[in-house]
Amino acid sequence: MASVSEEQKNARRKAMLLLEHMDRTEKGLSDRLRQAGFSAEATEDAMEYVRSYGYLNDLRYAENYISFRMGTKSRQKILQELSGKGVDRATALAAWEAAAEVEQPDELAVLRATVQKKCQPDSALDEKAMRRLQGFLLRRGFSYGDISHVLDEMHITCERNSFLSE
Repeated sequence: MASVSEEQKNARRKAMLLLEHMDRTEKGLSDRLRQAGFSAEATEDAMEYVRSYGYLNDLRYAENYISFRMGTKSRQKILQELSGKGVDRATALAAWEAAAEVEQPDELAVLRATVQKKCQPDSALDEKAMRRLQGFLLRRGFSYGDISHVLDEMHITCERNSFLSE
C-alpha cells in the first residue's frame, strides 16, 4: 500500500472541509483544491478519496440543483447553469428527467410568474420596454414562441410610436 504524502493528507482534509459546507460538482471541488495550491496529484488523490465515500456525485448535485430551481427558471437556463458548473449534458438531462418525474414542472407557469414580476397583465409597453422584457425572458432560457404565447395570453402588447411610422 502506497503511503500518503503530507500534501495529499492536507488536500483530503481540505476536500472534506469544502464538502462539509455545501455539495459540489467534481469540477467545482477540483478547481477549489487547485486554487488552494494543491498539486494535480494531490488534488486527484483527494477527489478519489471523497469519491470512495460517496461524498462526490454530480448526478445527486444536479438533481438537488434542479429541484431547488425548477419552479423559478426554465429548463434550458438550468441545464446551461449546470454545464457552467462542469456537469456533463448527459448527467444534467438524467437529473432533469428524475426531478421532472417528481415535480412535473410547468414552464409556462414559471414564465407567467416571471412576466408578472416585470409587468401587469393588460399592459401596453413601448417598443423599447417590450424589447427589454423579451430579451430578459430569452436570457432566462424561455423560447420565443412561449414568450409570445404568454404575452398574448396576458394581453401585454407593444404600442407603436406613431411618429416613427410616418
